[in-house]
Amino acid sequence: MSLTPLLADLRRDTGFMANVTAWQTLPARPAQTAPIPDNLHPALRDALARRGISHLYSHQHEAVSRALAGENIAVVTPTASGKSLCYTLPVLHQLLSDPTATALYLFPTKALAHDQLEDIGDWVLGIGKSADPQSPVPSPQSPIPYATYDGDTPTSQRAAIRRESRLLITNPDMLHTGILPYHAGWERFFAGLQMIVIDEMHTYRGVFGSHVANVLRRLQRIATFYGSQPRFVLTSATIANPLQLAEKLIEQPVTVIDRSGAPQGEKHIILYNPPLFDPVQGLRRSSVLESQELAVRTLLGGLQTIVFARARMTVEVLLTYIRDRMRRLGTGDWGLGDGSAPNPQSPIPNPQSLVHGYRGGYLPEERRAIEAGLRSGEVRGVVTTNALELGIDIGRLEAAILCGYPGTIASAWQQMGRAGRTTEASLAILVATAGALDQYLVSQPAFFFERSPEQAVINPDNLMLLVDQLRCAAFELPFMAGESFGRSPITADVLALLAESGDVGDYAGRYLWQGDAYPARQISLRSAGNDPFVIQAVDGHGITRLVGEIDGESAPLLVHDGAVYIHEGQNYLVEKLDWEARIASVRAVDVDFYTQANSESETEVLAVHGERMEGGASIGHGELRVTTTVSDYRRVR
Repeated sequence: MSLTPLLADLRRDTGFMANVTAWQTLPARPAQTAPIPDNLHPALRDALARRGISHLYSHQHEAVSRALAGENIAVVTPTASGKSLCYTLPVLHQLLSDPTATALYLFPTKALAHDQLEDIGDWVLGIGKSADPQSPVPSPQSPIPYATYDGDTPTSQRAAIRRESRLLITNPDMLHTGILPYHAGWERFFAGLQMIVIDEMHTYRGVFGSHVANVLRRLQRIATFYGSQPRFVLTSATIANPLQLAEKLIEQPVTVIDRSGAPQGEKHIILYNPPLFDPVQGLRRSSVLESQELAVRTLLGGLQTIVFARARMTVEVLLTYIRDRMRRLGTGDWGLGDGSAPNPQSPIPNPQSLVHGYRGGYLPEERRAIEAGLRSGEVRGVVTTNALELGIDIGRLEAAILCGYPGTIASAWQQMGRAGRTTEASLAILVATAGALDQYLVSQPAFFFERSPEQAVINPDNLMLLVDQLRCAAFELPFMAGESFGRSPITADVLALLAESGDVGDYAGRYLWQGDAYPARQISLRSAGNDPFVIQAVDGHGITRLVGEIDGESAPLLVHDGAVYIHEGQNYLVEKLDWEARIASVRAVDVDFYTQANSESETEVLAVHGERMEGGASIGHGELRVTTTVSDYRRVR
C-alpha cells in the first residue's frame, strides 16, 4: 500500500476521523532554479556536472553568489531543501582557490558532524584523488585534507589533524575545551581561517546559545590574533528572528536568504486527539497506545516511518509495543528497499531488525548503523527522541508520527519535515497527550497552522556566563586595557572583577591569566554538566559488554538500584549504580514491566535581581537553587 490508498483508508475509517481535529493538505510545489554562478571554481562546476546537477535551486544560487562575494549569509529554509550545498560550494571554492586557506564546520552535535564526514568525502573525491572518505585522518593525497575533531578522535590521530587538515569538522563543546585553549598548536589553521560554517543555527538559543556566542567571540579573537578575518555561513530551520539571532551570534552584518526554491511534495498534516474512554472525567486513551497503532498502520502499509517521543523511556516503551503488535499481526505490505513489488500478505520479517529505537545513550556505532539502515531502506521504522529532529541524513521517510507536541511550533514543523524529503507525498500526524498544552493545540488548530515559529533568544552578556567565558578568553590570550570582548559593553568591568578575584593580574594595562586551573574544563556549554555514567551488562559467563551511557542528571531516575532499564527493546535489571566509578551494572532479564522513579523538586529563591507586575502576576529574574530528590519507584506493566 502506498500513501494514496492509505490516506483513502484513513478517510473511510469513521473511528479514526472522529478523533481528527484538523487535516490540512499542503500542496506540492515545483522547483525554482537558477544557473550555477559563472565564477564558481571550474573543478566544482565539473563535480556538479558529474552529479547530474546543471542548475541550482534559487536559494542555493543566491547563497553561493553572496558567499563568493564575501558576504556573511544565513540560509533559513525548510528541511531537505539542500542547505548543505549553500556552504559546501563556497567553502570548497575558497579552499581550491587559496592553497593556504582553511575552513571550520561547526555542528551542534557529534552525530551531525560525523554524518557530514561522508558527504564531504564524496565532494573531495569528486574534485581529485582522495583517501577513504570514512577515514578521520587527513590524507596528504587529498586535494583538501579534512577531518572530524571531537571527543571521539583518537589521541594518536590528533597531531596529524592539527598539522594537515584544511577543513575541520567539530562541535561547540570541542571548540570550547579542546581547540581554542590550545590555539598555539593550531597556528597554521587559524592563520588561514577563511570561512566558518554554523549549521542548525536555531539550536543555539537560551543558555547554550549564549555560551556559544561567547565561544564565537573567543574564536574570532584568536583568528584576529593570527591575522585572519573569516566569513560566516549559517543555516537554520524556520524561526521568527533569523537575522537577529545570526547577528547576535557572530556580531557582524548578515544577509538572510529565506525563500526556498526546492521542490516540495504534497504533505498531509493531521492533528489527532485520542478518543475519550471516560467522558465524565474527560479521560482519553493513551497517546502512546494511539501512536503505536498509527505507526503499525503506516508500517504495514509499506511506509517508512519515524515516530517522535518526548522522553527516552517513552521511546523504549513505544518501540516494544510496536514490535509486539507487528509480531502478533504476522503479515504486511513491505517495501524493503530491494525493488520487490509490495505484497499485502507477505510475512513480516523480524520486527526487531525492521524497527529500531534511537536516542541519547545509544552507542555511536548503534546510531550510525540505524542511520545507514534508514538510508538504505532496510530499517523501515524508527522511534526517537528529538535526537533525529536535526538534519542527520536518514533517507526518504514517508510518514512522521509525533507522540505529543514537542513544546514549540518550530520543533513540531522540524519533526514533521523529517517525512517527505523528496517530491513524493508524505504524511505527518500529531497525536495529542492529555496535557493542557496538547489539548489546547488540537482544539485550536489555527494556533498551530497560522502562528509563526518562536523566536530564538540569547543573551551573550549575561553576567554569570560572561564571567566564565572571559576567564577562558584570558587564559587563551592576554587582554589589553580598553580591549573589548566582541561587542560586550561590560568587558572592562568583568576584567576588573577577575583581577579582584585573582584569576587575572593587571600588569600595567595588560590582563594576564594567573589562575591555577584550566577554566574551559570547568565550564559546560549545556545545561547538563555532569559526567555520564556507562551502562555495563555482565552475562552468565562473567563477560562484560557495554550497553550504552546516560547523563548524570538522569542516572538516579533511570538506572538506580533495582530499576528495569530498557535499551533497544531489551529489558535490563540494574544490580548496582556505582557513583564513584560512574558505572551502572545491569543484566538482561525477561520481565513484563519497567520501573518509574518518583521524584520531588524543591525550588529556593536565593536572590532577586529584578521584579515587575504584568497581567496580575509577578515576574522576576534572579538566582534559584532547584533540588530534586528521588524517593522511591514503582513497577509499570
